[in-house]
Order: sequence, then C-alpha cells, then structure tokens
Amino acid sequence: MTAQAPVKAEREGITLMQLFDMFPDEATATKWFENVFWYEGRKCGKCKSKRTSPVKSGKPMPYWCSDCRSYFSVRTGTVLECSRVSLRKWVIAIYLCLTSLKSVSSRKLRRDIGVTQQTAWFMLHRIRQAWAGESDETFSGPIEVDETYVGGKRSNMSKSKRKELEGRGSVGKTAVVGAKDRATNQVRAKVVECTDKPTLQGFVLGVAAKDAVVYTDDATAYKGLPREHEAVKHSVGEYVKMMAHTNGVESFWSMLKRAHKGTFHKISPKHLNRYVQEFAGKHNIRELDTLGQMQDTVLRLVGRNLLRVDLIADNGLSSTARS
Repeated sequence: MTAQAPVKAEREGITLMQLFDMFPDEATATKWFENVFWYEGRKCGKCKSKRTSPVKSGKPMPYWCSDCRSYFSVRTGTVLECSRVSLRKWVIAIYLCLTSLKSVSSRKLRRDIGVTQQTAWFMLHRIRQAWAGESDETFSGPIEVDETYVGGKRSNMSKSKRKELEGRGSVGKTAVVGAKDRATNQVRAKVVECTDKPTLQGFVLGVAAKDAVVYTDDATAYKGLPREHEAVKHSVGEYVKMMAHTNGVESFWSMLKRAHKGTFHKISPKHLNRYVQEFAGKHNIRELDTLGQMQDTVLRLVGRNLLRVDLIADNGLSSTARS
C-alpha cells in the first residue's frame, strides 16, 4: 500500500529569516552546494574522478583533479559554471522560485537579490534547466490527458489583429499537452506544434504504459488510441463519467495559467516550454519539504548547461510575448 504524503501543514518549510540564518555568507552557500553535489565525496566536475585535492588559497579554482589535471570548483559541470553571480544569491533565487506558488518574475528577483533584470531572467531560465528534458519512464495509470492553449485573449487585441484570426479561440495560441498519473500524482507536459492525431497520440504512447487506462475528453484526435481508453464528452457538458474525467490535469493547467496572468503576464512561444517544464517539475516534487525541494532541484543542475547564446538562439518559434 502506497504511503500517503503529508498534508501541506505537516511539511517542513523554511522562512526567509531561517534562510538568511542558514546562508549568512558566501562560504556557507558554497559549503551547502558542495554537500549537495558531492554527497558521495568530492569529484571533478569535468571527468568525475575522485582523485582530487584542495589547492592553496588565491587560486581561481579551489580544487585540483589528478586524473584530468585541471582545476575545478563546485560550479564546474553544472548550470552555474559560467555564472559570476554569488552562490548565496543562487540559493535565494532557487528558494524564491520554489516557494512562490506562481513562481517569481525576473523583475522581482532583480529587486530581491540585487542584480540586473537581464541577469535575473537568465538565472531563472538556468534554474528551469533542472526540469528540462523528457523522462523515459512511463505512467502505469490511470492517466488523465488533456491539452490547453496559451496566448493572448482576442478581447485584448486590436480590431485589425482580431480580423486576421479566423477559426476557434485556439487560433493564434500555442498548444500544450499534458498527462497526470493518478497513482503517483506526477505530471508530464510539453508544448506541441499542433493537436492533431499523430501528435497527441504520440504523446500518450510516450507517457502511458501498455496496460495503463487513459482518460481524455472527446477530441477526435484521441479516437483509436491503442490503449484502454475512455472519454468524457465535454462537447455536450459531460465532465465526469464514473472514473473518467480530466479534472486533475486541468487543475495543473489552472496553476500554469494563473502564473501566466499573475506573475509573468506575457510569455513568448519561444520560451513557453521552459515555463511549462518548471511548473511540471515543481508539481512533481511538491510533497517534499522546502529543503528537500531545493536539494532535488540543485542535484538536477549537474551535467546541464545553458549558455545565453543558446537561450536566445532561434528555435523556430515566435519571440513575441503574448499576454
């Protein structure tokens, strides 16, 4: 029998005052990152060797690897490697990103930790790298699958812009598909180019185990799905039919859209998937205490990197932010 996770009131949080007491200076922040990254002992961030030793003070890198014969620090081999921002500010940024229900904007982070808005924006995207990439694990089910659309409301557009958009309200918006496993409460979601049958069914087959039961709405794209499948007919006002409903994954969409409207206000299609991964990743670790969430996120930064040139590079999607 699966153990029930503690309710929110029982989870151990960290107040801002406690956070500042835990990390009063750069030395304590550096030590914390080292303990998290090197929980099995110090190892080189380049070659993973444990044949390392500290070097004399004054060196730009505090450790030496005897195997690859190079200097390294706790930042080496992580998203933090090329950052000049202090590790203490990184700890605070990670804390704010995790504990803010609707996340934190780059403008607020700029004010909170004393960096430029461009630096804060880049830091937050680097933190989102912790949840980048798709997992190969499949859900055993039951699984709820649904899609949503993110973009500007037609009522906020000029008359000339509205005239250019023909079709349903989803026209001109970016599609996102997601799945929620009821057994584990885990979520998987991503931006997709369209919501046709090959795209949506391909997503389902990638997340659902062969014997999983899948619940969707009555969109025609799900017809013929090669999984045990049941749909609720949203088109006729049916939202629950026995065990069949998509209320769980729709609650995830609700949180994502509250962050869009309440925190970020505008998100471009170019970067939307990073925000989707952030909220899916944070949803999947929300049963952990705050310190556990921070440690889990930091561990995911190992072996990843994100250069600014790659972040702003053309990925075929519009960089125009949509409200």
